[in-house]
Order: sequence, then C-alpha cells, then structure tokens
Amino acid sequence: MKQTTMLTTASLLSILFMTFHLADDILFGMASPRFVNLFAVLVFVIWLYGTVVLAERRAGYIIILLGSLLGLVVPVVHMKGSHGLVGGEIGKSTHAFFFVWTLLALGVTAMFSIILSVRALLNLPWRRSRRASTAVYARPAEMDVTQR
Repeated sequence: MKQTTMLTTASLLSILFMTFHLADDILFGMASPRFVNLFAVLVFVIWLYGTVVLAERRAGYIIILLGSLLGLVVPVVHMKGSHGLVGGEIGKSTHAFFFVWTLLALGVTAMFSIILSVRALLNLPWRRSRRASTAVYARPAEMDVTQR
C-alpha cells in the first residue's frame, strides 16, 4: 500500500476519533457544550483540509503532523492525574468502554500519522537545485542575437 494512502487513512481516522472524543468529553461534563467548541471544529476542518486537499504537499504533511501531535496529547492528558483514564464519573458509566477505546485508537492512529508524516517530510526535497532554477533564466541569454 502506498505511504500517502496509509497517511490519509490514518489521519482521517484520527480526525474521526477526535470528534468522538470531543462528543464524549461534552457528554461526561469534561468540556462545556458552549461556543468555544467551535474552535475545535475549526481545527478539525483545517486538519481535514490538510489531509484531503493538500495531500502529498509539504503544507499538507505539516498540517497532518500538527494535528496528529494534538491527537497524541489527548490520551496522555486523560491518563494523567489522580483519577487516571476511567476515574471519576467515567468509570461509573456504562459508556466507559467506548471512551477508553476511542482514546486508545486515537493514540494509535495519531502516532502512526506522526511517523508517516515525518517520513514524508524527510523524503521531500527542501530546495530546488541551482541548475534547475538557473536553467530557465539562462536560456534567453544563450540565444543568438540573430534568433531574437
């Protein structure tokens, strides 16, 4: 399977798991259902744009990398603290399995996206060669005066 196809799939799954997670956070009372959540929607849209529209471009890889780093932070934040992953109200809920599974799946897909986006960025040429950029400008000067 092509690396770009794997990266697109993993990034789309990470976005999906992030939306599941945000919905769970709102349902469990960890995030307030207010206007500020539209900022998260904006982040998801930018991440989606980088994944789908800017695929195989440097800007797309950078957006995927930043979004995946954000996605990797979420499980870490929920696993820290005095209650851990299923402490408090979540541990008493019947929906704890889906909450925990979503966090674990998000961690896996985000880490995989980070690895693939870093590999893709490292494989891109960072500069054009001098010959390629100067060859375009050198041609008119090399032409004979009689040919102009």
